[in-house]
Amino acid sequence: MQELNIVDENDNIIGKDTRENIHKNGLLHREIHVWIYNKNGGILFQKRAKTKDTYLDLLDASVGGHVEIGDDYLKTAVKELEEETGIEAEAKDLIYITRMRKNAYDERTGMKNNTVKRVYAYEFNGSADDLILEEGMASNLEFWPIDKILNLTNEEKREFIDSVVDKEYAGVFKRIKELIK
Repeated sequence: MQELNIVDENDNIIGKDTRENIHKNGLLHREIHVWIYNKNGGILFQKRAKTKDTYLDLLDASVGGHVEIGDDYLKTAVKELEEETGIEAEAKDLIYITRMRKNAYDERTGMKNNTVKRVYAYEFNGSADDLILEEGMASNLEFWPIDKILNLTNEEKREFIDSVVDKEYAGVFKRIKELIK
C-alpha cells in the first residue's frame, strides 16, 4: 500500500498514512499538476479512464500525481510527466506556475482529496496522438483552446473535474496564455 506524507497548512510534514486513509479521511497531502500547452493556445487534458477509482471518465489536468515520501514536487512532476505521457523532460524544462491549496470531493466515491499542490507548465508542440497514455489511468488526451476553457458553459463544465475548471485554475490558464505570447 502506498504511503504518503501528511502535511499542515504550511506544507510541513506532520506524519504519514496510506493513500487510502488519507483520501478517506480528507487528510492534507502533497500533489503536483503539470499542464501541457502548445504555441497554438491549446491546453492538454487527460480523460480519466472509466476504471479509475475516482472522477472516472472526466477531463483532468494533463499530468497529476502524489508526491511520494522522500520525493519533492519538481522530481515528482518530471517523473509523472514521463509516466503519464511518455515525455522525457528535465526539471529545467518545467515552468513553475503556482502553489495552491485545493479541497475536492468526489460525490460518487466519497473520496476527499485535500492537497497542497504545486502547478507547473510544459510546452509541447506535437500532436496529442504522439503521446503515450499510461495504461489504466487515462482513456484519451486532447488539446482544448485556452480561450474555450476560460469560457466554458455550465453544460461543458460537467465534462471536467470541478477543481480544474474553477476560478483558481482560470488564473493558471491565464498565466500559461501569457507564456505563449
